[in-house]
Amino acid sequence: MGRMTGRRILSAGPVLLAVTFGVFAVAAASPFDPVKAYAGTAGLTASQADLDQLRANLGVDQPFVERWWDWLTSALTGDLGDSSVLRQPVGDVIAERIGWSALLATAAFAIAILLGTALGVLAARRRGGWLDRCASSAAYTLEAAPAFWLGLLAIWFFALELGALPAGGLTDTASDTVTPGQVISHLVLPAGVLGLSQLPWFFLYVRQGVGDALDEDPVRGARARGLAERTVLTGHALRSGMLPMLTLIGSRVPELITGALLVETVFSWPGIAAATVQAATSVDFPLLAALTVLATAAVLLGNLLSDLLYGLADPRVGFDG
Repeated sequence: MGRMTGRRILSAGPVLLAVTFGVFAVAAASPFDPVKAYAGTAGLTASQADLDQLRANLGVDQPFVERWWDWLTSALTGDLGDSSVLRQPVGDVIAERIGWSALLATAAFAIAILLGTALGVLAARRRGGWLDRCASSAAYTLEAAPAFWLGLLAIWFFALELGALPAGGLTDTASDTVTPGQVISHLVLPAGVLGLSQLPWFFLYVRQGVGDALDEDPVRGARARGLAERTVLTGHALRSGMLPMLTLIGSRVPELITGALLVETVFSWPGIAAATVQAATSVDFPLLAALTVLATAAVLLGNLLSDLLYGLADPRVGFDG
């Protein structure tokens, strides 16, 4: 396990290095002008000399390779630079928002895994039954539904029609303090929508895996020995059938990040989504590079977690092979 983890960490370095270089290269080719984005409406009446001076102050008059190298050497010392669009250090931008994004993603992932596993097991136990047909149809429908569309639908129904849940934000409109109760009530809709957007994959994997395991000889032998159906299902079929699902955890991280950006935007959740959109449209090199590295690192960690979980669940898998 330690050897495999070490290899993954060493291989992550070149990947992150290439990602940051690609971010600066793509941003340099972008049609958006970071100087005009930074100056705002004042840039419309500013002279060309003022704009050139501002371009030099921001460091965007240099070749993108030089800008990338300056950012990289500073980042290795802990200095991620300053965000030109948010007018604050990049480290502060991430620190203020990453906790809320992590809370949303964790809650959504928990909903998707727990609910998807439970429905998948029940559907596999009675394949072809009414629950299996209904759940499978709903899963394929949700799989094709965009996360932002689900978010808008949830706001219309639960917030506007029923008035049961807040439509967005982190706190109530009249409140100037953040309390756990308000956070939980405002988290329900975005976490539920993001979780539902990920649920079909877990449901379908568990349903297929457990269904196949129920037809295997070891499970048939357990039933022939008179073991209770619950024991057969949880002790034999579920453990064997969930192995493919463990590999799905890491592969869903990129989709989870993309979905979180859309859901945070729809529900005005104070995570890193708004910062990411602003960094991309304003060609904010330091912030865009830092957020891209953060997302890439999350994907790499998700893949490592999947391999570790699979190896722990199935002793036949060698970590150091």
